[in-house]
Amino acid sequence: MSAYHIHGGLGSPYSMKMRAVLRYRRLPYTWSQIDHSGRERNIFEHVKAPVIPVIQFPDGSWHNDSTPMIFELERRHKDRSIVPPDPAQAFLAYLLEDFADEWGTKAMFHYRWFRERDQKQMSEWLAFDRLKGKSRGTILKAAAAFRERQVGRMPIVGCTPENAPIIEESARHILSLLEAFVTEELFLFGSRPSLADFGWLGQLSQLAVDPTPYDLMRDEFPFTMRWLANLDDASGVEGEWRDPEAPLTSAAIGLLKHAGEVYFPFLQANADAVAKGADAFSVSLLGRTYTQGAFKYQVKCLTELRAAFARLDADAKKKIVPVLDEAGCLKPLGG
Repeated sequence: MSAYHIHGGLGSPYSMKMRAVLRYRRLPYTWSQIDHSGRERNIFEHVKAPVIPVIQFPDGSWHNDSTPMIFELERRHKDRSIVPPDPAQAFLAYLLEDFADEWGTKAMFHYRWFRERDQKQMSEWLAFDRLKGKSRGTILKAAAAFRERQVGRMPIVGCTPENAPIIEESARHILSLLEAFVTEELFLFGSRPSLADFGWLGQLSQLAVDPTPYDLMRDEFPFTMRWLANLDDASGVEGEWRDPEAPLTSAAIGLLKHAGEVYFPFLQANADAVAKGADAFSVSLLGRTYTQGAFKYQVKCLTELRAAFARLDADAKKKIVPVLDEAGCLKPLGG
């Protein structure tokens, strides 16, 4: 096999993220939309967790966690890297990508399954993706079952009516930061995209499709919407990394501050709950109480962020400690 083979879905933020990464890096790939055929179901036999995208690499190995896949691609391919060469910028890009993957996904899940209009359209579209050509009745029946399942999972991941104001306020703030930014500069760490840009592309690509957030973005954040469309295939972008001595972009600073407001308090509360063996936790975010089930995977995220920060040398830390401290991110990282 000479190409990467993505088994993914148009409704999967991590699938869209990884497809965009491969496009930007000009790595040959084929795309298979996950469906109900025996061939596609069998892909999960090769990975630990049955989640997409599942990517078979040219050497025949199978992978399906987007961040480790990004770093494995960095190890295998040197051209058109998406990790800034400056260690300080590289860490910040990694932090913002993790923020997108683990907190930004709440906006994606909330907007998709909170309101009836989104539940109906997206359950039917996602069922169509897997069952196209199998008859309207089959598609609608599968859509109804999938909709019931996904709506039932909302409290587990924190997408409840009580948490909705927090999630929507956070999403609007992130979109506002990007809307002010994308008309002035190209990407978060220069004129070429980083893993942080691709992380936010993944989650926001879904908001740009689902009915309610689509209307929101068209009305209030139209340039961010178009920025996402451009980043989806940036194979023609050349660009340069931002001067390591230059101030960070406004969007990077704003996203870091918002991570200090919502993401790190969320991660710490979750980690405390897991350490105590609690099934759920509550934490104050944006002046409101946020409650959800505890997850071990997010403990891993916090642990790995702290480890990555600890590995930075003194010069790299000197550059970013003031920014992290002002953003409220330094103490949670162990700094």
